Amino acid sequence: MSNYKIRTATISDVPTIKALAEAIWEPTYKSILSKEQIEYMFDVIYTSEALQQQMQDGQTFLLLYQDEQPLGFAAYSLKDAGEKVYKLNKIYLLPECQGKGLGKLLIAYVENEVKQLGGNILDLNVNKYNKAKAFYETCGYHVHQEEDIPIGPYWMNDYVMRKQL
Repeated sequence: MSNYKIRTATISDVPTIKALAEAIWEPTYKSILSKEQIEYMFDVIYTSEALQQQMQDGQTFLLLYQDEQPLGFAAYSLKDAGEKVYKLNKIYLLPECQGKGLGKLLIAYVENEVKQLGGNILDLNVNKYNKAKAFYETCGYHVHQEEDIPIGPYWMNDYVMRKQL
C-alpha cells in the first residue's frame, strides 16, 4: 500500500471531489434508491457550492490517491464536542477500487485523525439497504440507532453506526 497517499483536501480540490462523486454515486446507490432520488441528493450535496459550504461548515475532506490518480474521498466533522463524538460524513471509492483494502485504509486514517483531535467515538450513517453496512461491521462499527432523515421530498432510512476509538 506504499504507493497510496491520503491528504487533506482544500477548496481547490472541489472539482476532483465532484468528479469522483459523479463516478461513484450512481453505481453505489442505483440498487437501493430511485434515479430521481439519486439525482436530487447529488444536486443537494455535490454541487461545487455545496461542497465548498460543507468545508466552510467544518467538514474535513480527505482524498485518496494512487500515484497521481484520485481513487476516493472521505469527510468527517465534529458531532458532539462534550461527548467527543465525530462523524464520518462520507467515504467513497471508485467502484473498481472497492474490495481491495482501500476502504479500510481510508477509514483507519480518519479514525487516527479523530483520535489526534481528542475524539473518543466515530459515528457514521449508512442506508439500511446498503451492502457497505457489512464493511463497517468488519471495521468494528455497530448499529447504535436508526434514523430517518428527510432530504427534500425523499427519506434516507439509515442506521447510525458507532465505534469507540
